[in-house]
Amino acid sequence: MTNQRYDVDLVVTSGDFENSGWKEVLVDCSGKGYQGIWTAFSTAARAAIEDGRKAHGKVLWLLADACSMMLSPRSHNEPFKPFMVMPDRRSAIPDDLTDADIALFAENLATVDDVWLKARLADLVWLRQRPKNSAIAFLAINAYRAVSLNVDTWLLGGREGWQRALSLAQLLKGGAERELAEMETAILKAFTAATLEKGFFALWLAELLKSNGLARTRRAEIAERLEVLARDSDGEGNLHRARDYFKSAAEWYKAISNRAKAAEMTAFSAESWVKEATARLASESRSHIVASSFYENAIQIYRTIPRSDRQALNVDERIVELRSLLNYSGELAMGEMSVISSPSIDISEIVESARNSVKGKSVVDALIAFASLHRGANVDHLRKNAIETMQQSLFRRLASSSMVSPDGRVIAKRPPMSSNGDPTESDEIAIRAEMVQRYSTIVGLLVQGSILPAREILLLEHRLQEVDFVGVASGSPIVPKDRAHLFGKALVAGYDGDFVSALHILIPQIEHMVRVHLKQAGAKTTNLDRDGIEHENGMSTLMEMDDAAKVFGKDLAFELRALFCDAFGPNLRNELAHGLLDENACQSAYSIYAWWFGFRLVFLSWWNASRADSPDEVKVRTST
Repeated sequence: MTNQRYDVDLVVTSGDFENSGWKEVLVDCSGKGYQGIWTAFSTAARAAIEDGRKAHGKVLWLLADACSMMLSPRSHNEPFKPFMVMPDRRSAIPDDLTDADIALFAENLATVDDVWLKARLADLVWLRQRPKNSAIAFLAINAYRAVSLNVDTWLLGGREGWQRALSLAQLLKGGAERELAEMETAILKAFTAATLEKGFFALWLAELLKSNGLARTRRAEIAERLEVLARDSDGEGNLHRARDYFKSAAEWYKAISNRAKAAEMTAFSAESWVKEATARLASESRSHIVASSFYENAIQIYRTIPRSDRQALNVDERIVELRSLLNYSGELAMGEMSVISSPSIDISEIVESARNSVKGKSVVDALIAFASLHRGANVDHLRKNAIETMQQSLFRRLASSSMVSPDGRVIAKRPPMSSNGDPTESDEIAIRAEMVQRYSTIVGLLVQGSILPAREILLLEHRLQEVDFVGVASGSPIVPKDRAHLFGKALVAGYDGDFVSALHILIPQIEHMVRVHLKQAGAKTTNLDRDGIEHENGMSTLMEMDDAAKVFGKDLAFELRALFCDAFGPNLRNELAHGLLDENACQSAYSIYAWWFGFRLVFLSWWNASRADSPDEVKVRTST
């Protein structure tokens, strides 16, 4: 903050806190949420300063600042944002509070009986105070969940408060099982009681449950309730609300593998757009342009139904009908101007080892351990194991297979192995496919057994910010100098759990990094078309170049290709470039590993570079 409203050096005590009049200020704030509380405290703070009660004024300003912050509940790293940012100033953030300010809040938590204020102060103390005290986190959790679950409080900040309580409880793991179970019960009770008179409230509660992995044993019941609310909304003619409820019901039915019902709900959602188009064409504000967009929306939703589920609903025929309606409206508009299970594996020892590897260490040592959880792919071992497996299995050696994308397209084919002694060109494709599939399996185990458990400990013990990751990227020799900030943004996003943002920033930057290092090694990374126009080659073409293994080493080159641009693997670069990665795919094991892989490259190259002047230091491997 740039505007000083009180003497920052003025020492305020618990006595000042008690006598500041904060309780009286809160009397008129009932039902107004944090914005109302902030307004009341800031007004009272100005009045106190004007009256010469400087210590009381400072206390009230501190409370106002605490309540002014915008809660970003899913962020463990930076859960509070300024509510206002201007070119020359901004509102308060946690780092503006001094250690003495935090200590003042901690000393007086017991006297605060207003749940909104208690939740905010306890949360800030939990975030800032060192060492962390889990009892403070429980105070915040219990205060947040003491806010009634109803539409009014939900819109005033109850939504964010309950989500924050869930996030904190999940962060504390087993220690908060009772609180987590009680919150789940409360949300389910409110969901069951919610009627259409409450608008979207049931939908919001269902999303809260779904996004936090709760109510797993009640999924069928929730899906059925959402379907009822969707059909009732449709019957009332509230098509927008019906569409959202149908969409949510489809997601819950999908979660219990009821594909038929999920497809049915999706079809109803699509038909709501058709009804909107029909209503628009029959209204006084008739518009074929608008109707065309509604028909297009319906078609796009129908296309999300898997092909295997379309026949029962005559989806393909319906799409043809809607195409005809779309074309008709389009012409008139010119005048207007779409599961295999296996036994579970006990990875508890691996999980505990990963957690212990980073627990209780300094931030640098913890990050070194985190980056060293896995040494990366070993091409020689992968190839040897792949060939042995195919030789020992007659079926795997003779059978061909196809790789199919989530939308049903065949994107790669693995040929059978020949019986010749030396591998043929066709055999090499089969061997590589087996290698990439083995690598993908390893990635899944690493994420669940090591990367995610270790990251949880890091979040508990170390609060890292964007500036920290940008600093590491700036000093990393593998990062192009003009891309340090983008790498930093991607890495902090993943550290904070926002893998959607992390992937969308990181993957293009990794492709750029590959291109830059190949160019620096003298490789030609462009091609000329027949018109003489020079184009940059994509990552798939770049990684097929012989220079790739020379520049990055065969192991790192294999991993770059297998992870980002091989159709037999996650193929993340190409999937993202073509807009085929949905939100769930951005949070898959492969996506999380891609973020960790990027962190590992950047951090270990920074670490080794920082030790370049210390020949006795043991450097950490960035590739095998």
